Amino acid sequence: MLTYFAAALPRYTSPAARLLALQCTLRVNTRGHARLPSGLLRGMRLYGRPELWQELAHANWLRLPDLQSAPVQVRLLDAAVLDQAPGRSARRRAAHWALRPVPLLLPHAAPPAVRLTALVLAAHTSAQVQHQADMDVLARLCGHSPHQTAELLDRLTTIRILAAWHHHRDTDEVLWQLPHEHSPTHSAVHPRQPHMRRP
Repeated sequence: MLTYFAAALPRYTSPAARLLALQCTLRVNTRGHARLPSGLLRGMRLYGRPELWQELAHANWLRLPDLQSAPVQVRLLDAAVLDQAPGRSARRRAAHWALRPVPLLLPHAAPPAVRLTALVLAAHTSAQVQHQADMDVLARLCGHSPHQTAELLDRLTTIRILAAWHHHRDTDEVLWQLPHEHSPTHSAVHPRQPHMRRP
């Protein structure tokens, strides 16, 4: 689903608009309509943000909804959104997970850029000790440059959502560890890179 957004939305689409589009996609029905309750938008810190809807409408991704209605009822214009796997019931469960992506649980007040980065990392976090992805992939899914993505990874480390992370520039691979895992010098990350970014 995140890969779909990387292709369907313009690169300049803001993180907040991407989160909004993600919730629309995960809640869409077979006719291309989605309903977003006011409480959901408030919980995502996206309530009363007409510029986000205008951003997605400008990209011809949805029809600008009546924001005075509750819930907000949206018509998605991209037919490809209906072809996204998994099915609707699984997507509805994913919509709830996207709000609090285990195991990267964020403070309620976290800004959209940090939330989206945590969601992308959570989608790439496996049951293994070693979590990794290419920087180019992370940056594309987050809608940022690699430099901006590195700054967001630093922020996640500062607020202790990540224990540490490291970018191997020769392979463009990013590795990260969660706070409940082993020490950052553990061989699962990289025994010769003790200078991983930590708070």
